[in-house]
Amino acid sequence: MINRYRSAPVLVLAASIVAMLVTAFPLRAQAPQTGPGSESAPGQSKTETKTEGNKQADPVQNAPKNDRIFFTLPNYLTVENASQAPPLSAGEKFTLVARGSFDPIEYPFIGIKSLIGQGLNSEESFGQGFRGFAKRYAVNFTDNTIGNFMANAAVPSLLREDPRYYQLNAGGFLHRTGYALSRVFVTRTDAGGSVFNYSEITGNALAAAISNAYHPREDRTFRNSVTVCYTQIAWDAIGFELKEFWPDLRRHLHKKPAEVR
Repeated sequence: MINRYRSAPVLVLAASIVAMLVTAFPLRAQAPQTGPGSESAPGQSKTETKTEGNKQADPVQNAPKNDRIFFTLPNYLTVENASQAPPLSAGEKFTLVARGSFDPIEYPFIGIKSLIGQGLNSEESFGQGFRGFAKRYAVNFTDNTIGNFMANAAVPSLLREDPRYYQLNAGGFLHRTGYALSRVFVTRTDAGGSVFNYSEITGNALAAAISNAYHPREDRTFRNSVTVCYTQIAWDAIGFELKEFWPDLRRHLHKKPAEVR
């Protein structure tokens, strides 16, 4: 029988290959039609017309101009300064999640998380040394990736929910903090309405259940599955807060100091 611990790195390798294929061939906007009725407006070049057409079909068109929180963390699933946005297709949802889950910054981030787990000796059966670190890294990476795809791509596609975070960007600090936290339980549908966030709760619950296939045997318990689920939900809640207030911090960092006279 194949050792369960050895199966985790295989899952990571397979997922990485799929991600590279997805990110290597991103969704392309359909070129505007040529012919009668497709001429550029007066004073507008054909290049500008094509650019606008691509922008309308780009699944990341409503993401912030700077797609990285703290200039490092990917931030594709965010809508900034817009109350409405065109719905995403299932393919676009999977593409955006793949871009974020397999972003280069994710690899060292998972490494830090794995080092912390090694220092705390979590999942003791993994042991210490490089082998123990490699096992923790593979499990953490797989947990993170499956959680992202289930909560932000697979379940939203089935339930026709919008996985993007819509920034409030108005009101006081406490109001905005409460709004961001509420997104754990409330989300938008593809049609623009509000609904209970089944994707967040159900997606992470399914990911936690799947994790029993590759976590150590002694950790395949209901209690551990619940822990994995609410830990991921807690990380998502922190992410929502960062997405809400990052534009304010970004503007502050880009603000030029007053000239000294």
